[in-house]
Amino acid sequence: MQLSHKPFFALVALLALAPLGARAGELAILRNGFEQRCDHHGVVEGKLRLFLHADGESFLEYAPEQVERFEPVPDDPPPPALVSQEPSLNQQDMHTILDHAGKDHDLDVDLLASVIKAESGGNARAVSRTGARGLMQLMPGTAAGLGVEDSFRPDQNVRGGSAYLNSLLIRYHDNLALALAAYNAGPGAVDKYHGIPPYRETRAYVARVIHEFNRRIRARASAERASATR
Repeated sequence: MQLSHKPFFALVALLALAPLGARAGELAILRNGFEQRCDHHGVVEGKLRLFLHADGESFLEYAPEQVERFEPVPDDPPPPALVSQEPSLNQQDMHTILDHAGKDHDLDVDLLASVIKAESGGNARAVSRTGARGLMQLMPGTAAGLGVEDSFRPDQNVRGGSAYLNSLLIRYHDNLALALAAYNAGPGAVDKYHGIPPYRETRAYVARVIHEFNRRIRARASAERASATR
């Protein structure tokens, strides 16, 4: 499950995401099994128009019978609330924890670091408004199922979060974007929508982690080249 040398894969996954600055809007469920996200819709001259932006200038047209229904795109959940702002772990301690977890679960340390940055910003005492805790923001039930006794213990939290992320990569056949979406929104949402859910927060999260992972991969490759030329 090692994802250490796949920056191209990650970039492709990132480009596949829908624009992240859009409003919540609607999701048109088509009778052919496909879905089309839009800002709003209306009937014009007997045709069903799906307006892609609020200004109404860009739209797609369908016969009314081609669309089964419309679903609202859920609003973003509230951002994590960090109730404790303890100093981040020092770099060496964090590297040791990530290295051990990465080796145990065959995951790249830079991928784990990217997830931690998006989840908690490196704050081992972070707690979200929904109750997720620690560096990799584990919910209490998830943590218990992973054998994590104290989510505020960085080593336990990262070990549990790494095991969970690895299980999602296995479930989604190494599709990093889907695994990250499931980490954020839950596997149920990914399975329901047969892909990344149309939640702005989830899509932004996936893009943010993949962007950071690619940045770290490029920086590591650059450092390795520089070291080789010395």
